[in-house]
Amino acid sequence: MKKTKVYKFEDLFKEAMKNKIFQEEYERLEEEFQLAEEVIKLRAEKNLSQKELAEIAGTSQPAIARLESGRYKNVSLSFLRRIGKALDVIPEIHFRKAQ
Repeated sequence: MKKTKVYKFEDLFKEAMKNKIFQEEYERLEEEFQLAEEVIKLRAEKNLSQKELAEIAGTSQPAIARLESGRYKNVSLSFLRRIGKALDVIPEIHFRKAQ
């Protein structure tokens, strides 16, 4: 019987980050995924479904799903404010120097 090798995500990620193209793409999308992760965490803390959050924020469940997937390309500040208000948080947006 052939033994299957198990890989840890951290090890695979560390190896992938050695690839310059992967690293640049990861860094380009990192902020979108951080925002998605924060919304998911805050929604879970409030025990809300995507549909419930959408209803409170005055949007649709698919819009929440897009935001939480990191694929929301044209997110507006007013949309983030509505999501923040529904989750009892305030969005914080700032600029930083490009690397």
